[in-house]
Amino acid sequence: MNSFTYRYPVRQHFGKGCAENAIKEELDRIGQNVLLAYGGSSLKRTGLYDKIISWLHERGKNVVDFGGIMPNPTYDKVQEGARLVHEYNIDFILAVGGGSVIDCCKVVSAQVKLDEDIWEMQYTKHQYPTEFVPMGAIVTASGTGAEQNNGAVITHTKKKLKQPLTGAYYSFAILDSDLTRTLPMGQVVSGAFDTLSHCMEIYMGKPQTDNLSDEINEAVMRNVIKNLRELIVDPDNDFARGELMWDSALAENSLLKLGKQTDFQCHMLEHAVGAYTDCNHGKALAVIHPVLYRHLLNEGKEKLARMAERVWNVKGDTVEQTAILGIEALEAFIKEIGLPSHWSEMGIKDESILRAAADTCLLMPGCCKQFSRDELFEILKECM
Repeated sequence: MNSFTYRYPVRQHFGKGCAENAIKEELDRIGQNVLLAYGGSSLKRTGLYDKIISWLHERGKNVVDFGGIMPNPTYDKVQEGARLVHEYNIDFILAVGGGSVIDCCKVVSAQVKLDEDIWEMQYTKHQYPTEFVPMGAIVTASGTGAEQNNGAVITHTKKKLKQPLTGAYYSFAILDSDLTRTLPMGQVVSGAFDTLSHCMEIYMGKPQTDNLSDEINEAVMRNVIKNLRELIVDPDNDFARGELMWDSALAENSLLKLGKQTDFQCHMLEHAVGAYTDCNHGKALAVIHPVLYRHLLNEGKEKLARMAERVWNVKGDTVEQTAILGIEALEAFIKEIGLPSHWSEMGIKDESILRAAADTCLLMPGCCKQFSRDELFEILKECM
């Protein structure tokens, strides 16, 4: 393992039915004016919006709505949120939802403290914010683990880019599995696959040798696979819901990344395609992963083989054969849980979009193979 210093700022409130007590405890620590951030109409339809408003009012808070945050949050939406924070002198941002809402607010929290455009600051000057408006997260759709870190994925529609920005950490995260029960199963599956993808992207990074972080990661991957299968069979399985929620948190709270340089080339490819298509994140990852792994088989076969044996429980006569069997097991699992295997299943048919995505994709130094843009284009075409 590489050297590291570990410091972690997010308080975790985990457990079935924990949301009300947790939010009331946390509200005693925050300021008067609260920006309540959320996505679509589901928060109001399920009654959770009214509950949260009543909890806030009970503690004497002034509430400003910041709704309509889209599944792939845009840079324009970030700026809208920053304007609200300025206009209403917001003391605290409460994000309620999944990764999109949570990511958007991280950047709102940072942008509002700056006198310049945060995108240009990070991508032109390579400078990063140091002051933030405090925040808390109530997670209603797990999988991204966005509440656990200070990275955010934002779509800049004018630039045709979907890329990471550095924002704020949350002061606390509330992980109540009851809040995920109204999600369609397709969304639950997509989110859980995103968790598995995070784990694989960390695992395939450097160093390639055995290490404690990766051995913990293997356990998390096995847990995701097991509990997702159980939840698909029985959507009322509260234990499986809770396990998947904590899997998601562990994948992104830095624990699995300690001593590692992560890969995340698959994520960057998905982000690039998503900038042009606004596609579902988890589904697109499922399409890309097996094809990408075949293209890095020669460079990554040792690690792919270890994942095949320890996570997928398959073994061939040689390291390379074992690695191939692991990729095939991943493909079979993707089909088993009902995620797509080709772009055509997602309505993506234009090769020019894939070419543009390959040309704008961030190239990740932690990947065991350094791809050319032409090979990334070939990978995306093979996904058709």
